[in-house]
Order: sequence, then structure tokens, then C-alpha cells
Amino acid sequence: MIVRRVFVGALACAAFATASPVANAARIGNDESTTTTVVAVPSSYTAPDAPASVAPVVVPEVAPLNERITYTRAVPPQLPRRSGTGRRIVYSNRLQWVWVIDKNDEIIRQMPVSGRKGVPEVGKYSVTTKSPWSFSLDFDNVTFKWMTRFAFGPDGGNVGFHDIPLEKGKPMQTEGELGRFKGSGCVRMTTDDAKFIYRWATPGTTVVVTP
Repeated sequence: MIVRRVFVGALACAAFATASPVANAARIGNDESTTTTVVAVPSSYTAPDAPASVAPVVVPEVAPLNERITYTRAVPPQLPRRSGTGRRIVYSNRLQWVWVIDKNDEIIRQMPVSGRKGVPEVGKYSVTTKSPWSFSLDFDNVTFKWMTRFAFGPDGGNVGFHDIPLEKGKPMQTEGELGRFKGSGCVRMTTDDAKFIYRWATPGTTVVVTP
């Protein structure tokens, strides 16, 4: 037997309109093959609301790949590959970061620094001389402490590690600005870091400069 159910609107089927659509079912046509049921929809019946619109998916913004990452002493960058072996100092010009490494290839100290972009050139150097106090030959009234020299700049001046210089007695930058290009050639760092390198390094100590 084939059962067909036809739903008829409330106005067309007023004679069947009562409280329940199911209770107002009447059969018309009755043979052995087909039974058709007419279901009257009461005037009080309200169609269900359409599903609420789905809220849009918010995709979090992703920083551009070329955006500079800020490193800290708690979250430092990794030691660059192919930066030598053994007792040495490694300076990444691009990252503005220095690592001090012992003879067992263990990092014993690392720090943010401020130098000059591209100075000195990438390569292997050695510590030459040291001074507990020094001054700039290029700028008047600029002094600094714990100077450890290891290279020469494009203008022929010494390049070394030292603390943040003073100009007329005032710091030329803050420690919070370390990690950015701020130097004119040398590699600036905190006084404690500069003193550590000054005492740890000796003439001949290897300094590796990486991109």
C-alpha cells in the first residue's frame, strides 16, 4: 500500500481546523493500492524560525614573516650555525646579539648589544688590545669603559666591545634599546656585560662575526 499525506493550509481546510494537526487528519480515497491523508494545519500554527546565521570565523592576524622578532635574555636567539668551535665570542650583526662560549662549546653568557649595521664585515677576528677606559676619536666628549678591541671599521677606527658610551656625561642610549642598531662602529652593551668580556677575553681570543 502507498500512503500519501497532503498538508493543506488553514484557510482551505477551515472545516478541519482544531488544536492539533494530527487530530484533524481525514482520509479520502480508499482502495487497496493507495490511501491519501489530508492534514489540516491550524491557524495558530507557527512555522519554526529559520536557523540563526552562523557567526563569522575570526582568523587571528599573523605577523609578517619579515617582522623583526624581539629577543630577551630569558628568550634568547639560537647560536648561529657555522660560528666556529672552542673558546670564542660570537657576534651576530643582524640579530644584534653576542654569545660568550667556553672551550667546551658551552654558552656561558649572552647579551643584546647595539652596533652598526654591516660593521665589521662578516669574518673571524682576534682580540688585540683592551682598555678599562677609553674615548672616541670621531666624536668629542664621548667616553666609555671596558673596551675590548678586535677589528677595524670602514674608516680605519677600532671596533670593540664596551659599555654604553657617555656624551658629556649622559648615556647615548638606554639599556632597553640594546638589541637595535645604535652604535657608530663599536658594539655597545651593559656595563656588567662589557666588564665580563673585558675580564674573560685575552689578546688572541677568537671573535666570530656572523651576518
